[in-house]
Amino acid sequence: MALKLRGTVGSSATFRALAALYEKDLDFDFVPVNLSDKENKSPQFLADHNPFGQVPVFEHDDLKLFESRAITKYVAETFADKGTSLIYKDPKKSAIQTVWMEVEAQKFDPTTSKLGWEIVLKPIFGMTTDESVVAEFLKKLEPVLDVYEKRLTECKYLGGDSFTLADLHHLPNLHYLMGTKVKSLFDARPHVSAWASDILSRPAWVKVASMLPK
Repeated sequence: MALKLRGTVGSSATFRALAALYEKDLDFDFVPVNLSDKENKSPQFLADHNPFGQVPVFEHDDLKLFESRAITKYVAETFADKGTSLIYKDPKKSAIQTVWMEVEAQKFDPTTSKLGWEIVLKPIFGMTTDESVVAEFLKKLEPVLDVYEKRLTECKYLGGDSFTLADLHHLPNLHYLMGTKVKSLFDARPHVSAWASDILSRPAWVKVASMLPK
């Protein structure tokens, strides 16, 4: 069994895939992709790995996958007997988990990615944060977190009573925003705050986050 992940340290999508691999306690090779040199846009990368020129790319023997959420789903299902389960086998529980995976992808990620770009990444690149955009997306995030707060009064995790991909997919953006003023929105909602602290402290995620330069 040969497992390989091509990606970039700091990339939310790469970190999402890494978190799943570490939760599964799998041995794999991590191959860094240099985005600064546009290695991901090279003809070879486009032809051999991802025609959209994005990371991560996962390889399992002769199988190649891109799109981080597809990678985590494959890892969770293929290595079901390894490490943390990450998915429910019961069809009804699985369906509920899938709902919350969709919520993350369609409601949480677009809003938090925009906030992360404005507040975290723009200063790193020497760009100016647009505070009007930040205010707009903070307002969009609040009702999403209100729904999360209600959900988390009903069960410990978004997908149910066990940590699953529905929670794991949130980790990269959560990590970046917890060091910003956005954290106050999470802190204002006790169940959301407890959930965020819980999943961010998982050993697999701590291992992923430790890859970032100090």
